[in-house]
Amino acid sequence: MKFSATHIGTATVLLEIAGLRLLTDPVFDAPAEYRHDPVVLRSTAGPAIALADLPPIDAVLLSHDDHPDNLDAAGRTLLAGRPVLTTQSGAGRLGGQAVGLAPWAAYELTVRGTTLRITATPGVHGPVGDVIGFVIEAEGEEEALYISGDTVYVDELDRIAERFSIGTAFLHLGAARIAAFGNGRLITMDAAQGAALTRSLGARTAVPVHYASWEHFSEDRAGITAAFAAAGVGDRLRWLTPGARETLG
Repeated sequence: MKFSATHIGTATVLLEIAGLRLLTDPVFDAPAEYRHDPVVLRSTAGPAIALADLPPIDAVLLSHDDHPDNLDAAGRTLLAGRPVLTTQSGAGRLGGQAVGLAPWAAYELTVRGTTLRITATPGVHGPVGDVIGFVIEAEGEEEALYISGDTVYVDELDRIAERFSIGTAFLHLGAARIAAFGNGRLITMDAAQGAALTRSLGARTAVPVHYASWEHFSEDRAGITAAFAAAGVGDRLRWLTPGARETLG
């Protein structure tokens, strides 16, 4: 599948597929501190593209609605007036045009005569709530696009390759850890898990996102690069330049 992607920051990516524009996990606040006792999350950088500079968005793919590194106050202003695909619990909280998807449920998004089939994939985000990922299929394309959402690598993710031919995988990495849950406990994939999932998916290209700009990420670009190389899949990594529109697939 040929498409373009613009990494805006954290897990926020503008995808342009078959003429449709999808935005993932919208985060557009300036650096801030978010307190949800006993958890404190701090961002350290703002988005590479300002909210006001976005083109029109056709739909939002929201892995979960209840954490500010995936949906913040400014990002919430983008939800009204367009389909928002998210978890079932999240759709209940958001209302409006939010569509709640259970893992493996599919939704056909049709805009301006173009249809994308979007299937929710399972995820495990530690003790901190529901999450889904997404597989996007376009008509006439053999390969699909995968977005992991905030999850660690669990066995059920191996089923993705049984159902779909994944060309490009956007992986939420960063090895996120929260002290209140025990510093050793991962709540998103570390790079070793990301490399193993890349191999399981059979993806030709792995695009890291969700690894920078927040204090709770414990693994940076250098660590990700080293782990993928050690796993023998370093040649599949594709780093996006924040704010730059790039062609993939």
